[in-house]
Amino acid sequence: MRNIFGKSRGLRKSILRGTAAFVLLTLLFGVLLPPDAGFFGAVNADAAGDEIVLRVCNWEEYIDLGGWEEDEVIDLESGDIIGENSLVEDFEAWFEENYGKKVRVEYSTFGTNEDLYNMLTIGDVYDLVCPSEYMIMKLMAEDRVQPLSEGFFDQENELNYYTNGVSPYIRSIFETHEQNGVSWDKCAAGFMWGVTGFVYNPEVVSEEEASTWKLMENRDFYRQITVKDNVRDTYFAAVGALKSELLTSEDFVSDPDYAMRLQDEMNDTSQEMIDRAQDYLQGIKDNLYSFETDSGKADMITGKVVANYQWSGDAVYTMDQAEEDDYYLNFAVPEESTNIYFDGWVMLKAGISEDPRKQEAAEAFINFLSRPDNAIRNMYYIGYTSTISGGEDGRILEYLDWCYGAEEDEEDTVEYPVGYFFGGDPEDEDYVITVPEEQLHRQLLAQYPSGDVIRRASIMVYFDQDESEVINRMWIRVRCFNIKNVPLAVWIVLLLLVIAGVILYLRHRRMKEQNY
Repeated sequence: MRNIFGKSRGLRKSILRGTAAFVLLTLLFGVLLPPDAGFFGAVNADAAGDEIVLRVCNWEEYIDLGGWEEDEVIDLESGDIIGENSLVEDFEAWFEENYGKKVRVEYSTFGTNEDLYNMLTIGDVYDLVCPSEYMIMKLMAEDRVQPLSEGFFDQENELNYYTNGVSPYIRSIFETHEQNGVSWDKCAAGFMWGVTGFVYNPEVVSEEEASTWKLMENRDFYRQITVKDNVRDTYFAAVGALKSELLTSEDFVSDPDYAMRLQDEMNDTSQEMIDRAQDYLQGIKDNLYSFETDSGKADMITGKVVANYQWSGDAVYTMDQAEEDDYYLNFAVPEESTNIYFDGWVMLKAGISEDPRKQEAAEAFINFLSRPDNAIRNMYYIGYTSTISGGEDGRILEYLDWCYGAEEDEEDTVEYPVGYFFGGDPEDEDYVITVPEEQLHRQLLAQYPSGDVIRRASIMVYFDQDESEVINRMWIRVRCFNIKNVPLAVWIVLLLLVIAGVILYLRHRRMKEQNY
């Protein structure tokens, strides 16, 4: 776990209190020292409002750090985009230019949602963090989140890039999901989003085989599949596999309340379901190559495994890297359901502390990253998909076509509609791009899933403390030794060994007594 604040200003206690000479001396130093030279400088700087310190914590490698090479320029028709400086540095300059105030960002990272939560628990303080949807819900449930200001939603403000540019599809999800009676959009702003599925080697695994959560139990790929080493994602996958017949049945899929029923089924935390998931995961554990945190990408690229349960952003990275070596991988989304996930920005009450200057800077940071050119920089740099569609600014759609659009004379192309994301209407012909047919199974599908995939996408909701404790205990039993799975023959051997040990002990003791 990383320590975040290496630049905190220290206070020096003096033992020479009470003397007039000391008071005069300290006042003199307070006047003469420069603003950044310790305690007195810090007080003067704060009083003058010269600098706002914004403490931001984000996922590792989840923001454009700049330093692009000249051949990495994104040459859109509307203008070139390139990352020269880090977006953090660019934000500091942009904020001063537009708000007339200096801001210094203390930028830190975390590896998992649980890492972030543990950091907060031990007392680390941040103003703005970017966890995933279920952790956002947890923080909201614990009343740790500072609501966004009314000004953040003012569409007349040209600097409010988020509210003017967030995808209608993402906006709808944030507006219609609540925690403690408060909709997500009141407290959180989306950053990146995607779905889960399998990256697979199409030379070994067919699309049909890869398009189901039951791939994890397929004995044809013994010790050649990896899944996530975290309870949230892998429990979701287990539920999908166990309920496969129900989730793909005609009656279920055609239900008018399909979306809500799907969410309820995929977030089933009944004791019966938890027990079934435990038995299922323990049963398939030997069929898997491993549970992994980050090694799955490398294992796919090197051919060590033939399928890997992956988040769509990492799937894009994996396919891109493999393609550099002329090794082509595909992406498939299970027919039963997929998890639609989000990483989003929330302000923390402990950091903001009702300071309007900090809140203004935090909301400005969200808006700056939501500016279409900056959203494009982040997508290019990290491989995930921004929640920003751009609104009236067409550069995001232009970038999508720049990445995946077919050449004019290219054969085997198809029309790919993305209206649900850009305009809110899946049938809107203004948001259809022509793409190579192969992209229906590759990076495009991962970055901007088809309407069919979106229809069967379900959110992973927040589990309360009691549910989390039960599921976490289940996961420990899955990942560790489970006494219930010991075969009868092993118990018999152990019993015989115990009996033999007792007999030897009694003989030894009797012989010892006879010698006395």
